[in-house]
Amino acid sequence: MRAASPRVRFLVAGAQKCGTTALHRFLSAHPGLFLPAGKELHFFDRPLPDDWSGPEGPLYETAFAQARPDQLCGEATPVYLFHTPSLQRIRAYNPAMRLILLLRDPVLRAYSHWRMERTRGAETLPFPEAIRAGRARVAEDWRTFSYVERGFYGAQLTELERLFPREQRLVLWTDEMQRDHAGTLARIWRFLGCAAPPVPPPPAEIRPLDPAPGLAPLAEEDARYLRSLYAPDIALTEALTGRDLSLWREGALSPPSSGR
Repeated sequence: MRAASPRVRFLVAGAQKCGTTALHRFLSAHPGLFLPAGKELHFFDRPLPDDWSGPEGPLYETAFAQARPDQLCGEATPVYLFHTPSLQRIRAYNPAMRLILLLRDPVLRAYSHWRMERTRGAETLPFPEAIRAGRARVAEDWRTFSYVERGFYGAQLTELERLFPREQRLVLWTDEMQRDHAGTLARIWRFLGCAAPPVPPPPAEIRPLDPAPGLAPLAEEDARYLRSLYAPDIALTEALTGRDLSLWREGALSPPSSGR
């Protein structure tokens, strides 16, 4: 049983290290939208019942208690796209949910993810080992060690389309959000069915990462390895989105960035 009249109507569901923090900030600045101040509620990626007539739905919606009745409610938890059970639970909660997805070159995303975990102290392996033999650790901790796996966007979009109609998802691109900030926001407002805000949110730069002490920069050998690994999925992503992703295959994009 699904929640009656679900309060939450849209999600930024992915992908991690693709600029979703900046996107959350842009959306929060719109007076017609309400997002909780704390990004990443992580509600649907924990065990939940299928019966939304119980307390779980109201518990989730307490995070939106301060929203005005005329505001459209949403939140941003980028792990949802990668975690199939989350998508299933989202559908059970609100089958009409609108899903915003922000994607970037999966090779750069993987490196940015690894660097974040090294900085946190959760990762001890160097990047070359982490993306090769280290992938076996995903079974024990899929949140931390999924550097490679989270970049298979085509497979994730395929699962998403099994659960939601294509018109309920909007795919955006990190490089395009940087290059055409106003145009990207206009697409979002149209997708959500809201007017452009009187004062548009200012752009936020997704800054390249400077080399850090003790952390090697992304090596060309590792980039080539990952591009070969991702090639079939990149083709699938192109087919599902209609986007030419030849730059991802060629590796002709900007240096790795924080992707916050």
